[in-house]
This record gives sequence, structure tokens and C-alpha cells, in this order.
Amino acid sequence: MSKHLVVVAGNIGAGKTSLTERIGSRLDWWTGFESVTDNPYLSDFYADMRAWSFHLQVFFLGHRAEQTLKATSSDRSAILDRSMYEDFYIFARALHNLGNLAERDYLAYRSLFDLMTDSLPRPNLLIYLKAPVEVLMERIRRRARNMETGITLEYLSLLDSFYDDWLNDFDSCPVLTIHTDALDYVSQSEHLDTVIERIQDKLAGKEVMDLRGA
Repeated sequence: MSKHLVVVAGNIGAGKTSLTERIGSRLDWWTGFESVTDNPYLSDFYADMRAWSFHLQVFFLGHRAEQTLKATSSDRSAILDRSMYEDFYIFARALHNLGNLAERDYLAYRSLFDLMTDSLPRPNLLIYLKAPVEVLMERIRRRARNMETGITLEYLSLLDSFYDDWLNDFDSCPVLTIHTDALDYVSQSEHLDTVIERIQDKLAGKEVMDLRGA
């Protein structure tokens, strides 16, 4: 079987970590997750976003690059919870848009991002998890993470619009869009089976149907 590198993208609360965990477990793939508990900048960032946004974004970029190198050096297929592309096209753009990332820092970050993405292997597939922002907001409320208490519907809507902009022009690898409001791959094994079947079909170059209503 061919070795693959798959990245999972999507707004906050879309279900990226849950899907990454389950695919890794089911298919015995190497898994990489976003650095949160061991992130040295996260608490400072939430205390003062303008002062620490550049530092946080650079940390995430380095972390993501390291994960990509580990994934590609593994003898197994790999799946990563969030993509490097989102660091710039979604989150750095949002920070800049909201005035928390200065223009010169934004441009310096863009140069670093371009250099790293041009130098690293591209994924074989990007899985985009999408759900209405109202659904995302309810999931965020239910999981009750302290660092997410300040997330608003307006912020999620802004990110959602940036995802649409980015994916309209994205051509670095094939994209599989999964509408997660219609699926429960956490507790419904048949839903996970459907998702895995679609992923394997997409990696094999087969046509994939929209998963809404599956």
C-alpha cells in the first residue's frame, strides 16, 4: 500500500482532532496534533494578542513544519490535525484583519511561510471539515475549554469566510470536503466507515460524493 500524507483542515469546533484520532487508530497511521498544552506562547497571547500574535504564529509554523518532517520520515501513512496553510491563510490573516498583527510582522510572516511551504513536501490530500457556524459555536460551548471562552459567532464567521476564499484557489493537493453537521463519526461507527471509504477513494483518484446526508 502506498504511503500518504493527509492533513485535516477546518474551523474551530469542526471535529479535526476527533477525526484525526479515529483515522489514526483505525488505519494505524502516524498522527500529529496541534500543540496546545506545551505551547509556550498561548497564555501570553490570550492575555495580550497584539504583543504576542507574531510570536505565536511563528511557533505554530515551526511546530507544523517539524510535524510534516516527522510524518514524511515515518514508514507509515500519516494524518495531521490542522494544516500549515491555515496558519497563514486563515489565522494570520484574521489577526491582521482584526488589528492584532502589524503589517510588517504580517509581511515578514508571509515570507517565512512561503519559504517553508515551498521547501516541505506537499500533502497527498487535504480533508476540509465544514459545519455551519451556529453548530461550531454550540460544540465550542459544550466542550467548555477555558481558552475558547472569548470566541464569538462573528469571529467564527470571519474564519469561515477566509476558509472559503482560501479553498477557492487552493491547488496544492486534492481536497475532500466533509460536512460534519451531517455526520457523527465519534459515536457512529458506520459514519466513520463512510468517511474512511471516501478518503481511501480520494487517495486512489476515484470520484467522491458529497457526504451531506450520508
